[in-house]
Amino acid sequence: MHLNIEIKARTDKYLHIKEVLESHNALYKGLDHQIDTYYQVSGGRLKLRQGNIEKSLIFYERSDQEGPKASHVSLYHPQKDQDLKALLGRALGVWRIVDKKREIYFVDNVKIHLDRVEGLGSFVEIEAIDSDGSIGEEKLREQCNYFMEKFEILESDLLSNSYSDMVGEQP
Repeated sequence: MHLNIEIKARTDKYLHIKEVLESHNALYKGLDHQIDTYYQVSGGRLKLRQGNIEKSLIFYERSDQEGPKASHVSLYHPQKDQDLKALLGRALGVWRIVDKKREIYFVDNVKIHLDRVEGLGSFVEIEAIDSDGSIGEEKLREQCNYFMEKFEILESDLLSNSYSDMVGEQP
């Protein structure tokens, strides 16, 4: 398990954010078409991410609040995600499906996503990641806040819930 401090925000500032990323020599990992299948679980969230760049079974627990929040994450990288998807669907039941196109960038341990989510719009996510306990929550919060300021993210842009919640709120 590792610790993330993260935010999600609506944005129409893709060009500005890309300029900031370029000025920080961000490593561009590529554009990934991702299908996240969420399963019915009693606590936290369990999702299978299927993409060309990122493929993982992800369990996470975090509070629903705006602004930087702690997320405790466990990852598993399956060999055959279609087999796992079928098994989890039969065992747990599918809760929601999120379809998105995601640009993935890294600045050191900070992962930035520029997302276009089917039916929801455009978003930016910042994830300051401590994968081995060597960075600490305070430094992660500083990193997250730094990029929020550089990207000109306003309080009113911040979201407290996940894409899966937003998909479920659609009429």
